[in-house]
Amino acid sequence: MDDAKEGDRDTSSDAPLPFRAAVDALRAARLRPQIEVEPTRAPQRLAPFAYALEATVVDGDQDLADGRLVLLHDPDGHDAWRGAFRLVTLVRAELEPEMAADPLLPDVCWSWLTGALQARGLACGEPSGTVTRASSHYFGGLAERPSASQIEIRASWTPREGLGGVPDTAAHLAAWCDLLAQVAGLPPAGPGDASVVTLPQRRGPQSR
Repeated sequence: MDDAKEGDRDTSSDAPLPFRAAVDALRAARLRPQIEVEPTRAPQRLAPFAYALEATVVDGDQDLADGRLVLLHDPDGHDAWRGAFRLVTLVRAELEPEMAADPLLPDVCWSWLTGALQARGLACGEPSGTVTRASSHYFGGLAERPSASQIEIRASWTPREGLGGVPDTAAHLAAWCDLLAQVAGLPPAGPGDASVVTLPQRRGPQSR
């Protein structure tokens, strides 16, 4: 409840109308059923107004990937953003070791993000981010655990503002969920997505 109240603080009647409209669109978005999304505590120092969501890709009782999406708003605009809104994201999933060893993996993962936005006809400015892969090897009392590899995508971009200075945040959320599903190894959501190549299912999904 505390997190929910914290998330609602910047969507009160004191918040600018464009920001409230953008948040309302996020709350009303319809997403594929394998992705569970809920509001979470938003960072308070990145912008005057912020709203955050966290998501988990679920298959039965297993979590395949997770992420966080933050909407930032500065009514006066921000020089680095070149706009009044900014979307910031973190996406994580575990990988098979052979997939993690692919030297092209970072470039492919970044292309999944840009491709997800382009597939929904979304224009964005000033994109930036990192793709990080890490491997964990266990020793001593943990030696029985198999080695694990993880991919992490951190990115931000400025959504194009539409009527009334409000970006289409619902469409950006849907594109972000497309990225989450792709990283998790889910099949395409529909016939129009048949060309999407997804990551193989990670080994040993975590039980919920």
